[in-house]
Amino acid sequence: MKNYKLTAFLCCTFVFLSCTENRNLSVEREDLFSFDIGRLEDELDMFDLEGERSTRKTALKMRDGLFYISNGNGEKIARYNSYGDLLFLIYNEDTNPPPLTLREKTEDAAITRWSYKWPLREPGSIAVNSAKHIFVEDRLSPERHSFDTERKTMLDRLVLHFDADGKFVDYLGQEGKGGVPFPRIENIFTSEDDDLVVVCQLPAGRRVFWYDSAGNQVYDIYFSNDTLPVPDGRFGLTPSLDAVSIAPDERKIYLKIDYYREIMDESTNTLSGREIDRSCLWFINAGAESFSGSIDIPFFETYSYTNSRRTNENLLYSMFGVMNGGRVFFYYPIETGFSILLLATDGSDEQRRGVINVSNDELLYCAFDVSENGILSALLSTNYNVKLVWWRTDKLAAEM
Repeated sequence: MKNYKLTAFLCCTFVFLSCTENRNLSVEREDLFSFDIGRLEDELDMFDLEGERSTRKTALKMRDGLFYISNGNGEKIARYNSYGDLLFLIYNEDTNPPPLTLREKTEDAAITRWSYKWPLREPGSIAVNSAKHIFVEDRLSPERHSFDTERKTMLDRLVLHFDADGKFVDYLGQEGKGGVPFPRIENIFTSEDDDLVVVCQLPAGRRVFWYDSAGNQVYDIYFSNDTLPVPDGRFGLTPSLDAVSIAPDERKIYLKIDYYREIMDESTNTLSGREIDRSCLWFINAGAESFSGSIDIPFFETYSYTNSRRTNENLLYSMFGVMNGGRVFFYYPIETGFSILLLATDGSDEQRRGVINVSNDELLYCAFDVSENGILSALLSTNYNVKLVWWRTDKLAAEM
């Protein structure tokens, strides 16, 4: 579930009018708490030294009412309750000041709020299992990087494993515990059965590493751009793999694939461009040799006026993530925030639409998370602070 891109940077292309927006339910937003921007233990570092938005990830995961934040620029990981109380902090002591409100945890320390030191370099995507163990991506130092000549990609990432107190347990690489580094990590997921799934982005596709609760690799699946599925009866389409997500309640992988067709200039018989044909959500059981099905994703339909002339346009939703029961959240940026779409993949063709409100000044950086029961949470950054908010989008799912 995106971080996102979830974890993720969102490029907000606004439209003047939407033919669907007025019929969508506005989902009530609740602002839970906020952070100042900085390096203290209860702050988040969102910018580089020049004051620009950091290219490092800040990722969010909500599980069982607790919020876990991985702050790449701040080189720390924190856990908060829903009231905004900092419960523990894992931090790099070389780049962070010692916490003023937390004590370092030792075996005999009877404390309720604590900290651990760990040499984090660039923590990113984060996931949490049922035992509250934390799995977070981190980047190796340059001298430990290697290159995969077969896949033509740099191997420079690990997944660090911390226990429920924030104490380091071990690390995972491609083969599992102690394995070789991963290529670029796009996202990390955990399941209700405490499987761990690492989705990596490669120059020619995506690679999905699947581990059981003991950290043993059970699947290594490669989705090549050259072998992506195409809907039956459609020819001349070019597929583009946009996002990969995982079902929390079964070993199933979801791929959002967009399809483009070429536009020919009839007067010169030359290629003049490409246009979107459709967008599909494909699903496959982990370990299976073929996809088990797909559904078409509706377009986000818009129109605008230029010199009193109306222009209709079909735009593509992006994928937030998957909740229990095979229901999938999508979004598209609009003037007041995001239009969201919830689709069922059980063959019922059910869908729900809504709108979540986010102001323009809160979109300097945003990271979203969809919980297994369908609650949408977000970190929203302005120039001055970062807000942690949520929307009870699980109520939309309850109507399906």
